Parts: sequence; structure tokens; C-alpha cells
Amino acid sequence: MAMIEVQGLTKSYGGTDVVRGVDFEVSEGEIFGILGPNGAGKTTTVECIGGLRTRDAGHVRVAGFDPADEDRGLREALGIQLQESRLPDKQTVGEAMRLYSSFYSAPRDWRELLERLDIRSQERTYFGNLSGGQKQRLSVALALVGNPKVAILDELTTGLDPSARREVWGLLEDLKDTGVTFLLVSHFMEEAERLCDRVAVINAGRIVALDTPADLAAAVHTDQRMSFIPTAGVDPDVLTALPDVHRIDHIGDRVVVTGTDNVSSAVIIALHERGIACQKLRVDQPGLDDAFLALTRNIATPEQHGSENQGVHR
Repeated sequence: MAMIEVQGLTKSYGGTDVVRGVDFEVSEGEIFGILGPNGAGKTTTVECIGGLRTRDAGHVRVAGFDPADEDRGLREALGIQLQESRLPDKQTVGEAMRLYSSFYSAPRDWRELLERLDIRSQERTYFGNLSGGQKQRLSVALALVGNPKVAILDELTTGLDPSARREVWGLLEDLKDTGVTFLLVSHFMEEAERLCDRVAVINAGRIVALDTPADLAAAVHTDQRMSFIPTAGVDPDVLTALPDVHRIDHIGDRVVVTGTDNVSSAVIIALHERGIACQKLRVDQPGLDDAFLALTRNIATPEQHGSENQGVHR
């Protein structure tokens, strides 16, 4: 069952198309990622899907509802965490959670959410006194307190330290197992690789690729890189003579070799024949970072006229 349906989504500002005919579907219980450079149209896309902006054209359904209708059923089914969210500086964390919880007929236990996100100890703290990371975790808690079927999370873990980031990731994975569907906008490739079942790469307002993170990475034709510390001196001519080797660099005691998919095997065998071993060996395979760069390089992004940063208007 598709929990999110998007067909031909279009949005313009001042005669400039910011979102240009975007199409995708997200299945129930899926974590679907949206990646793209700054100004590519990611935030405008998800705000149109969440009903925070009025689309110019296209078909959008979230949990069966058209977000343009502002149906109460959609508000029960949907939770949204935006890039930047503010509360009154003198409102405490607990007050905010109680207030938002009251908006829903079957909310989650907000204290349990705060505990899981490691901000239960800030329950009596004013919003204005929270750190940036604590505000971000509170924003996630507010998006999930309504026990939504679908959650839109824009820049989920920006400002969080690595430990807090992984705690939030674990919470999403647990919620996914209960059938919650996530639409996740992110700049963190590690986050997308760990969490997302599929990702769409948006550039210049269009989807330029849509696949699993692994398949996107596998489709990138880029050199493999290996680095190691040799147990003895290495004659550079030995390595440059190998057809799989394209480049050799030295960083201190470490040798860095770039080449084909077979470069690591070719180098290890050639050095072994000369009695040289590779210590502290590291081999870097193409990843989602490489796919992202390949897909977004040299594609011009239209002028946004401030649309990605302007306030949300109903």
C-alpha cells in the first residue's frame, strides 16, 4: 500500500520552477530519503507533500488524504519536523509535549519519547534555554508524539552529536518496525545509507535518480582506492606497471593507490611476490557520497528567489 503518492508535483516562485514534475511513491513502513544539494527543491517538495505550501500542479496523497484539503484526518495521520522550528522561549519542554499531545486522539507516551531522545531531564527547561541539539531532539519528539502513520523529517539530525544521532536513528528503526512510514530529507549520506530503503536524488527541481542506496552506489563508475603501510620500501615502478593501477600517492608512511575494482588484489599479489606485506590496509569502495556527487555535478540549480528559506504560508 502506498502511504505517499506524488505525481507531477510542480511549484514555482516568481516565474521560476522550483519543483518540476516530481513523481514517486512511498510504501507503508518504508523509510524513503530525499537527497539533493542546497536549493535543489527538497524542502519545497516535502512542504507541499505535508500541506505547508500550496502546490501549483500535480497529484499528492498522504495516507489517502490530499494535503491541500487540510483534512483533520491528515493531521492525525501525519507528523512533521521542519528544518527550523521555534517555540515560545518561556515554554518548557514538558508544556510543549503536553500541548502537542492534546491535539491527537491517540498520542504516544510523550515522557517515553523524551526518555528515548535523552531530553527527559530537560522536561522543566524553557525552550529558550535549550542547546541547539536539545531543540532538534524536541522537534523530533513533537513530530512523533501524535503517533503518526507518516512522518516527514527534514534534516533530522542536524546539530546532534554522533551518539545522539545514532539514538535517533535507532528510534526511527524501531518505529519503522511498527509500520510507520518516513519521508526523510538529509544531507548526511551515512544517515541515508543506514536508514533509507530507497532514496530519490533531486537536483534543479527534478528527480535525477531513485533507487536503493546500495544500487545507486554500485552504479557509480569510479576508481577504487586502497591505502596501506608497507613492511619494506616499495619501488613505484612495480606498482605503476600494473594495468589496474591509475595513480600512486604517499601520505607519510602510507601508500595510497587508486585504480580499477581489482586494484587491491593486484597490488597485494605484486607486493607479496617481493616479500612485502600491506599493514593497516584500508580499501574504500564507491558509496552513496560518490553517487550523490556524480548525479548532481554540473547540473545548474535554478534561482530560488529565497523560496527555500522563506517562511511557510498557509
